[in-house]
Amino acid sequence: MATNDPPDPPPAPAPASAPGGPAPASPTVSDEELVARARAKDFGAFEQLLDRYEDKIFRLAYRFVRNETEAKEVLQDTFLSIWRKLDTFKGDSQFGSWLYRVAANTALMRLRAQRRHPEVSTEELPVGYLDSYGHLPPAGENWAKRPDDELQSGELRRHIQSAVDALPEIYRTVFLLRDVEGLSTEETAEILDISVPTVKTRLHRARIALRDTITAYFNKR
Repeated sequence: MATNDPPDPPPAPAPASAPGGPAPASPTVSDEELVARARAKDFGAFEQLLDRYEDKIFRLAYRFVRNETEAKEVLQDTFLSIWRKLDTFKGDSQFGSWLYRVAANTALMRLRAQRRHPEVSTEELPVGYLDSYGHLPPAGENWAKRPDDELQSGELRRHIQSAVDALPEIYRTVFLLRDVEGLSTEETAEILDISVPTVKTRLHRARIALRDTITAYFNKR
């Protein structure tokens, strides 16, 4: 494992308490009910939504911006935006999917403003992912049958890292949500407000680009 690989996402920051103390946990209350109460300016209900999703949204933000301080800012901006836009949420999709979409867009806007791309750590890919690379047929040399230690080498990881960073935004975002975050194709489509076939097409192209990087790496050896 390369010593300069990005660290795992740090724990999400502790949520701020509502005036008068934190709202009591109500695990049986649905998102829809909490949203309805929050629309009526019940900040305690909104805080329960924050508590329910804070870790996931912070982790997603960190995947994009690769910086703890900026991830906290994305988290804060996301929930501030949600609070302001609750009246626009019509319930056509799951609240969690809508929240993910706002968070992803918030992170992307921050990256665009800074004119840089996220660094996606290959350490965060599922175990064995590089062995078959999404079940795509290998091009050229069958690198999928290489020993694991060679596939996991720091040098190869750096090549893959560069390839991920170079992906166009529309492909990189799908890759982050689908292959790094581990969301389903349907969830990714709902979050990005695109069709399932579009998710599959973009993910396929992202994987092809990364597969070609791996193939070129081994062809040079």
